[in-house]
Amino acid sequence: MMRQAIWVLGIFLIFLAAPAFAFDKVFDHTYPLPKGGTFTLENVNGSVQVVGWERDEVEVRAVKTARRNAADLDRVQIDVEGRPDAVSVRTRYPQESGVDVAVDYEVRVPFRVLLGGVATVNGSIRVRGVEGSGRLRSVNGNVEVFDSAGRFSARTTNGNLHLELQQLPDGDPIAIETVNGSVLLAVPPNARATLNVHTMNGDFRSELPVISQGSFSTRAFHGQIGSGGGEISIRTVNGRIRVVLERPSV
Repeated sequence: MMRQAIWVLGIFLIFLAAPAFAFDKVFDHTYPLPKGGTFTLENVNGSVQVVGWERDEVEVRAVKTARRNAADLDRVQIDVEGRPDAVSVRTRYPQESGVDVAVDYEVRVPFRVLLGGVATVNGSIRVRGVEGSGRLRSVNGNVEVFDSAGRFSARTTNGNLHLELQQLPDGDPIAIETVNGSVLLAVPPNARATLNVHTMNGDFRSELPVISQGSFSTRAFHGQIGSGGGEISIRTVNGRIRVVLERPSV
């Protein structure tokens, strides 16, 4: 009886240590999009990675993962609308609750592109090798931009923001905002910008010379980099703000 009890206990412990079953389904399609076109993506649960390439097309690869029921995979749909100058992707969940499915995207876009809106709720967003502009949004996750050039707005609620821009042309205002997280913005040495910076529970530091317009505080700052230029608003509640020189690895 003792040996039998030990055997049963061993089987039980192995069961507890084993990873939970998961079911995957891959979505992989390509759509034409010329350089300078618009790409948008709406996700709910899962990360999004966007990488620029030389082709005049968008490759959308998504992995749907169901943690409990394989039938849930087909209840979450990926809708794609393609037009001559735009591609839009949307993750659709059924109205009823209880569908435990995550969708992780790996997308390739023309390197010169307008990211009209790339958003997820629970997951991080990473953009690499893109020239243009964009609006990036998460709720619970980090937002990162690497090896890119242009004007990108980035927002999250619970996460850090990290943007490395090789070029910062003048243009529309940039908003970089989080609530619970820090901000790092890397810009080239010749960057020109008008800065509006605010943090409640953190501080602000810049590697670049800045000219204050009004009173200076490590928590709130209004001024300019270089001779001034397009507006950049950087805000966080709980976190620090850093503006640094863009370099290969920050």
